[in-house]
Amino acid sequence: MFLNNLYKVTELIAGPQSLSASIILDPSHEIFKGHFPGAPVTPGVVQLQIVKELLEQHLVKNLRMKTMRVCKFIQIINPEETPEIRIEIKYNVGEVIEVIASGSSKDITYFKTQVSYI
Repeated sequence: MFLNNLYKVTELIAGPQSLSASIILDPSHEIFKGHFPGAPVTPGVVQLQIVKELLEQHLVKNLRMKTMRVCKFIQIINPEETPEIRIEIKYNVGEVIEVIASGSSKDITYFKTQVSYI
């Protein structure tokens, strides 16, 4: 459970320099009462936080964002319509951790990001 129980991980597949996770959003979570009443939307900052938390758990390391080169929110994630999201993360660990990540469901990509963490 992450982000105060906003989502739960139902599948986690780790490869060398990659991580793939299926998560289920809780549409009854308090965050959706204010964002937005009657039309819930998963905030973009929350989507980025999910990527960070999954990577932190996998690497067993606290991360802090250094730079963000790409951040595209392509479609709205309504947790009532699309509670299950697949998060794909590719990363390279060096002085900084370079990450390319996306969130999708079925054939729809909801977000893409390229970010560096320290």
